[in-house]
Amino acid sequence: MSDPFVAEIRMFGFNFAPKGWAACNGQLLPISQNTALFSLLGTYYGGDGKVTFGLPNLQDSFALGVGQGPGLSLYDIGERGGSGTVSLLSSEMPAHSHALMAGASAQTDSPAGAALAPPAAAALAYRIPGNQVAMAGDSNGAAGGSQPHENRSPYLAVNFCIAMQGIYPPRS
Repeated sequence: MSDPFVAEIRMFGFNFAPKGWAACNGQLLPISQNTALFSLLGTYYGGDGKVTFGLPNLQDSFALGVGQGPGLSLYDIGERGGSGTVSLLSSEMPAHSHALMAGASAQTDSPAGAALAPPAAAALAYRIPGNQVAMAGDSNGAAGGSQPHENRSPYLAVNFCIAMQGIYPPRS
């Protein structure tokens, strides 16, 4: 492996940071012991800029390039965003329908506390309403429950590490 640039981030397929590297887990480091790395990262990823600075935190995150592509939002270095889960509003859900729930056989002619069922052998499918009673609440149930859903694309976890030492990158 060639010598890395200081502050270079690489992905590794094992569960530890190699010698000369640190995990990208947002930890704070002392500036006095890491002056070259601090000169490149500054406080983009945390720290007070006097005694400490932070490493990028790529745990449970997706790396995104800085700048703005055509038709895309502008992203500054060190900016965090997004959400692991989202609760959709009914206005955000695609049009869909739910089947009306029904029982396997008719046991009563009253809808009170009951679900729809196929009519008995010589009975009619509909009856003239007499005293109207509300159907059981679960006959045509609501969907969703206002719970957040998983919002991640398919993924494979790897170990992001940052070079603590190496070649200081020249500015062009």
